[in-house]
Amino acid sequence: MTTPGVGTDDEATVTIRCQDNSSVGVTFCDRFNFDADSVHYAVELRAPVLTARVNEVVAWIWDSDLSVFLDELAADYRGWAGERSWQTNDRDLAVSAVFRSGGHIGLTWTLRPWPKASGNWSASVTTWLEAGEQMTSLATDVRAFLAGEPR
Repeated sequence: MTTPGVGTDDEATVTIRCQDNSSVGVTFCDRFNFDADSVHYAVELRAPVLTARVNEVVAWIWDSDLSVFLDELAADYRGWAGERSWQTNDRDLAVSAVFRSGGHIGLTWTLRPWPKASGNWSASVTTWLEAGEQMTSLATDVRAFLAGEPR
């Protein structure tokens, strides 16, 4: 389930909660722009005994947009074989998707800041959503968040 909303400072947020375990989730927040070529935002992962955050994920206008990837998953609500994946140009945010019987999509969200630095870290959580309407809603919410549109 996704929840577009407003954070503590009237900033837009998108929260994805796992339908199997609501304590597992992902939040997009703290969006800002330096220029017309990119959007910067924070991503937080939560699960029991895990909290991870990357403060500055960058989406460049020439990159494949996360919302397009999510739209493609929603369009294939009848399922697919194998795993599909997407990542930012800097590879600090990656998403992989699998389809399971019963019409559910597992999205594994991985944060990996400074992927080329020594001593780097990564963290992942998996959220399960319904393949049709919940995926369509997530794609719409993420698109609005990245564009800075109110929801």
